Amino acid sequence: MNIFVTGATGYIGGTVAVKLMEAGHRVTGLARNAERATLLEERGITPVVGTLDDLDVLAAAAKAADAIANTANADHPFAARALAEALEGSAKTLLHTSGTTIIADNATGEPSDAVFNEDMPRGRLPEKASRIATDRLVVETARRGVRAVVLCPGLVYGAGLGVARHSPQIPAFIATAKAAGIPRHVGRGLNVWSNVHVEDCADAYLAALEHGPAGAFYFLEGGADSMIDVNRAVAQMLGLGEETQAMTLDEAAREWNLPMAHAMGSNVRVSADKARKVLAWMPSRPAMCDDIVGGSYRDLQSS
Repeated sequence: MNIFVTGATGYIGGTVAVKLMEAGHRVTGLARNAERATLLEERGITPVVGTLDDLDVLAAAAKAADAIANTANADHPFAARALAEALEGSAKTLLHTSGTTIIADNATGEPSDAVFNEDMPRGRLPEKASRIATDRLVVETARRGVRAVVLCPGLVYGAGLGVARHSPQIPAFIATAKAAGIPRHVGRGLNVWSNVHVEDCADAYLAALEHGPAGAFYFLEGGADSMIDVNRAVAQMLGLGEETQAMTLDEAAREWNLPMAHAMGSNVRVSADKARKVLAWMPSRPAMCDDIVGGSYRDLQSS
């Protein structure tokens, strides 16, 4: 099949694109400029030059493709709607990417026992309302002749296979630890995030493409770790000893930015039992802390 991938130069999308090509599919990728288009061409991906704001470009590419993997931005409802509307009545597949902060709390580093599945209410924080509404928009296109599936991964880690090698969270922890000489986390760092290796995440997209039912929503996780344990792994990788340091939310916001500070202080725990059962998806890559210590981020040690 010809698969149109938005975010093909990104972290998740780039890895999905590689996995799709390895499976024998042809990939067309959205590129925001000529430079990005060249990067895609070098990797065997046919570029379509445009951005998520170019709704006519998105619609044309969607109609020309056999299926779509929308991995570029979970918070762009206009692009999601344009892609969905372009596929109405076609029975084509639309794989849309969400993110598990839709169930985040405001814990500032404190723990929680709450673990969410797909049948539980979402949206504990008002700032996530738009993303939740966009997910719902995509799911509901199943009623209008689109095989729409929403995939909602936890914190994605590991070395990407495409242009982008890393997602922002772990590199931010590493940069902070290097600058301060000690890893730092929000509050006590006892808050827990579900996480998934980027290649396991991409495998779920292929499984959903092959046999995901229309109108489905899946959380994706391969494990869970507290932020203090993640930072201890960063310390071990950098040879900084075992100590970590707490930051206030204001300090974390100045160190990173306010949305990331809130996110990295929250609890985001989900169960992927549904994806394991329905998609026969079995994450198998190294656990996140092992992956940090074991080498996926060693290219950032001296950068």
